[in-house]
Amino acid sequence: MNTHGGPAPSYPNSPAYGAAPWVPPSETEQLLYEAVARGDVEAQLRVLAGAELYIGVPKAEVDAEPGMVVWRSYREPTGESCLPVLTRGMLPPWHPEWVFHCVSLKWIANFDWSEPRRLLAVNAGTPARLLLPATPQHRAMWLRYYAENDQPTGDRLLALRHGALHGPLAYGLACGAHLAVQNGVPWNEVGTVFHEYAKERELLREHWGITERAGWQKQLNALLDARNSPAEPDFVLRVREQLRSGLGETPSAELWRETAAGHAQDIGARPSAVREIEELVRRIIRYESRFRADGLLSPDGRITTLVAYDYGRAVNLARWGLSARFCDPHEAEQAIVYAGALSKSAYHSWEDFSAAFALGRVLRFDEEEYGHFYEHNLVAHRLLTENEGSPWRNIPWR
Repeated sequence: MNTHGGPAPSYPNSPAYGAAPWVPPSETEQLLYEAVARGDVEAQLRVLAGAELYIGVPKAEVDAEPGMVVWRSYREPTGESCLPVLTRGMLPPWHPEWVFHCVSLKWIANFDWSEPRRLLAVNAGTPARLLLPATPQHRAMWLRYYAENDQPTGDRLLALRHGALHGPLAYGLACGAHLAVQNGVPWNEVGTVFHEYAKERELLREHWGITERAGWQKQLNALLDARNSPAEPDFVLRVREQLRSGLGETPSAELWRETAAGHAQDIGARPSAVREIEELVRRIIRYESRFRADGLLSPDGRITTLVAYDYGRAVNLARWGLSARFCDPHEAEQAIVYAGALSKSAYHSWEDFSAAFALGRVLRFDEEEYGHFYEHNLVAHRLLTENEGSPWRNIPWR
């Protein structure tokens, strides 16, 4: 990591502040703005200790050396040399060749501040601007506040006040809110970052095999076509719906299991595959029972299809692709709106959609351990169905 002197950072397509009364984009900027207005340094540091902070850099530099952070200094009109960072809500609009490193107050405190009089500039050029001295004594105080702060670890319902809140785009984003809650990012943002650029590309490579735009597009199409998840769960759920339609009531577990196994035999499944179908029915019954006990399903509720799991991930893959610069905002928004429309046609309520997303995820990863995959689903479901600020409480399903 190193620094370069130069003029004040100028991000492409930066918003014009001051054209209208300023509204803090999120709680972070609100608290920081109020602390600065009061001159409350302790409150300022508490906010920064719990915040993600971003350093802007040209994309070409990160592509060349992903682990290198080049932190460019600039000079204030009064002559002070400063190193700039932004809080998430103050990031400029998406640009294909301008990306960001995500850092913490601890990382900043441990940085090599070779110029003792250099300042830390938070949100320079905005109404949320804050200049902090970075002497060894000050940086020791930063480390203390960071150590005392409870660092957020995800499972939070966040939103940006200038993000999508109504309309088709907001609806689609709300269909991806499970994973936004799990990752502790705003649910309604289609912008500069999801995770930081380098981390986004690493995660897409490791978990999806995506290294370029074509791979991202292929995976996105598979999700929107509901072809990413295994076909067997939807097969057995369709069998139950067909039986229910014919009987006029939900079939018994035994009838459902035997009928699903018989259909699998009829289409030529191997004996081992037929046994797996029978066990899958049993697993779904057990999960649905647990869902009812935990409030993920109503007492008489049932799950009819698992396409929610693919559609919800499609929303997030669009956001991840945008963050990784594999697509542009228009393409991401189109995919998100389409995923929302597909979700609306497949379910009757946010609760139905949520239960189906949860079942798709635990069938794939949880192995009936009721571990962190299950717990993440449960926390997200409760936040999204119960919190007054949740999109699910403010955007009608139909």
